[in-house]
Amino acid sequence: MAFQAKKLINDPNDVVTEFIEGLVETYPGLQYLDGFPEVKVVLRADVTPATYNKVAIISGGGSGHEPANSGFVGEGMLTAAICGDIFSSPPVDSILAGIRAVTGPMGCLLIVTNYTGDRLNFGLAAEQAKSEGYKIETVIVGDDCALPPRGIAGRREAKQASEMVGTMGVALSVCTLPGRVTSDRLGPGKMELGLGIHGEPGAAVADLQPVDVIVSHVLKQILSTETNYVPITRGSRVVLMINGLGGTPLSELMIASGKAVPKLQLEHGLAVDRVYTGSFMTSLDMAGFSISIMKADQTVLQRLDAPTKAPYWPVGVDGNHPPAKIPVPVPPSRSLKSEEPLGRPLQLNPQGQMLEVAIEAAAKAVIEIKDSLDEWDSKVGDGDCGSTMYRGAKAILDDIKNYPLNDAAETVNEIGSSIKRVMGGTSGILYNIFCKAAYTQLKASTQSAAMSKKWAEALEAAIAAVSKYGGASAGYRTLLDALIPALAVLQERLNAGDDPTTAFLLSSEAAVAGAESTINMQAQVDILADAGRSSYVSGEKLASVPDPGAMAVASWYRAAALAVKDKYQAS
Repeated sequence: MAFQAKKLINDPNDVVTEFIEGLVETYPGLQYLDGFPEVKVVLRADVTPATYNKVAIISGGGSGHEPANSGFVGEGMLTAAICGDIFSSPPVDSILAGIRAVTGPMGCLLIVTNYTGDRLNFGLAAEQAKSEGYKIETVIVGDDCALPPRGIAGRREAKQASEMVGTMGVALSVCTLPGRVTSDRLGPGKMELGLGIHGEPGAAVADLQPVDVIVSHVLKQILSTETNYVPITRGSRVVLMINGLGGTPLSELMIASGKAVPKLQLEHGLAVDRVYTGSFMTSLDMAGFSISIMKADQTVLQRLDAPTKAPYWPVGVDGNHPPAKIPVPVPPSRSLKSEEPLGRPLQLNPQGQMLEVAIEAAAKAVIEIKDSLDEWDSKVGDGDCGSTMYRGAKAILDDIKNYPLNDAAETVNEIGSSIKRVMGGTSGILYNIFCKAAYTQLKASTQSAAMSKKWAEALEAAIAAVSKYGGASAGYRTLLDALIPALAVLQERLNAGDDPTTAFLLSSEAAVAGAESTINMQAQVDILADAGRSSYVSGEKLASVPDPGAMAVASWYRAAALAVKDKYQAS
């Protein structure tokens, strides 16, 4: 039975911004960027990029999980938190604003939760920030033990501490978004194991059990030697966190903690060095809790015990109250990097001429294959791959007259801007990430390196970025199944001494072969881009249809190679 939820709010659309205003009024060590409603960034009041001599630590994601992440901003923890709308990843421009606001010469570490939107938007922001000269590193945290560890839908590897943590949640109700109706889809007397933090269906629905039984099941799931979610064995030292999901009284959380500690000690043979109980990462008003277990050593414990002024770990309210908001920083001026203005040169050099024919040929090839891409995509996805790629190709042809074609790096960057303007969805973000990573690599290349080597390095960097943020690799039925073999052949032929034109042409044949091989591939569950949709299609249908994203790559890559060959032979 659904009914209107009772909420102490004004306009549901203003919940996040009004929360931030209240937060910074409460805690004098925090400020926010004056960019509402698009830019919602909470940051330390004592940090400015010009004077900050430490690595900035930034995290964020959709709101509704308070106190995460804004409540963990403060000396000793996060430097800034990027807030999206309720359960929505923050936009790229908001993430960039946060990076620019706090990142000094030591650079910035982005801590990204393992959700598609966060991975893509933070990934694109990271590549954009790198292209602006910032030092950026990224850690993707995925510690969900409710899903089986297979494919990229299971557990993805992050770095260091995140590899030592396992988590599983139990919910007694779903959450209610501001302005929406409440629904008890679980029904009376039911609980859901592994329910997602946004209310996504979990691994199983079961009859409600005493908390003692629930805690035992969750601990066994996390510490299972069969699934090996975390490298914790008998004799290990661990840290325990009991986290309320938003609608569970502290008394019930303490009961869970009291039951979990002796079970870890007696049944699993573990030394429990620290226990954290409270609400750290919630899901609005969801009833339930999650349990996290982290393998610990002396270094980990020292880090956890380090002092912090982050208001929710623990609360810190001392200090003078600075202005509540500060201006949103603007991107660095390009005039500081180069005296040559962007735009088409009066006269193209040989490299510019070659780049022009390659870009035009690639874009036209995509336009010609539009209907085929849509047809293939209609059988394995939502049928818009060709239309989406067509918009990007048309924009490139419209904008090429203004591209700085004598500068390869800036031209690639402008192609990304054209794509960003008109291509929506996952494809648009992935191609933008591709261009940003290639641009950054081209800018970093040494002047003495051969241009063909620079292009190969740029392609390698672009593929790595798409794989990193998209979560796919070879054999997952995505555009990478065309790009990866193309790169392998390109590098092989250049290293063998082939002339660049021949190497490019041979690599384009590999791209075509790789794309066509996707007919025989089964997409992985929860993969991004086209395979995200293909993963739910029967193998019989997939056996007759290539991946549209891979075929699009093969088309523009092959067309560019043939155009370069013709131009080279004519010159």
